[in-house]
Amino acid sequence: MADKRMGAADVVAQLKDGMTLGIGGWGPRRKPMALVREILRSPLKDLTVVAYGGADVGMLCAAGKVKKLIFAFVSLDFIPLEPYFRIARQSGAIDVMELDEGLFLLGLKAAGMRVPFIPTRVGLGTDVLKRNPGLQLTASPYDDKDWVAMPALPLDAALIHVDRADARGVCQIKGPDHYMDDLFARAAKCTYVSCDELVDSSFFAEGDEARYVFWERAETTGVVHLPGGAHPSSCGPLYGFDVKHFKEYAASAKAEGGWQAYAERYVNCSEAEYLERVGGIEAVRKLPLPVF
Repeated sequence: MADKRMGAADVVAQLKDGMTLGIGGWGPRRKPMALVREILRSPLKDLTVVAYGGADVGMLCAAGKVKKLIFAFVSLDFIPLEPYFRIARQSGAIDVMELDEGLFLLGLKAAGMRVPFIPTRVGLGTDVLKRNPGLQLTASPYDDKDWVAMPALPLDAALIHVDRADARGVCQIKGPDHYMDDLFARAAKCTYVSCDELVDSSFFAEGDEARYVFWERAETTGVVHLPGGAHPSSCGPLYGFDVKHFKEYAASAKAEGGWQAYAERYVNCSEAEYLERVGGIEAVRKLPLPVF
């Protein structure tokens, strides 16, 4: 079997300016933040980012990496509107395609199915169509109704964070929700996965561990072992999101030179130094899971 292990810098070296990049996770949950930080350290630019966004989107916008954003929301949950995304959106610094969560899902699904669009009732009678003149209606061949033709959202590459993976690219998500990460993996030409734990392949033969694998290992291009790699977002059940850190990050958006100061402390360093500056991997592992 192929050994798909690689480093974070190796992943970013495969990415090119102008690519369409999908980022898995959901708001402040299980985002591949260590891989995002590696992009922030690179000269990569002019990206089209496709995401159910959180700080991943905000940081990439703050660093001027984003040309266009295709999104269903960008939120940190307890901080409803991601602050650096808000600045970019309100200033017109980025082009956008704003969708609802259902249309976004169907766009990824269409890309994974290798079809140009999926017809749906989602969006009919809403401002989603008014704000996205590129969304077309299509006549059904089976009745006299028009349906929204949600176009495919094909990705040049996807970045995803998981609980565990092996060297072959088998990935496990043990949390209560794998969100749309399987759709991101199938919609992308290349899928790069960071994992908190790198396990032997025999791990997936134990008990019901294989039940938490949501896409085929053939969809995984590369695996990067990055303990705590979702921080400051959560990776349940391993750790929750870091409320204190997110508050510090959000506050920086209100300060003059705030992004530069935040980046100097938390981005312009190695990942090992980053973990040390946020209290170490043991502190990350102790972050409580959110309760809703």
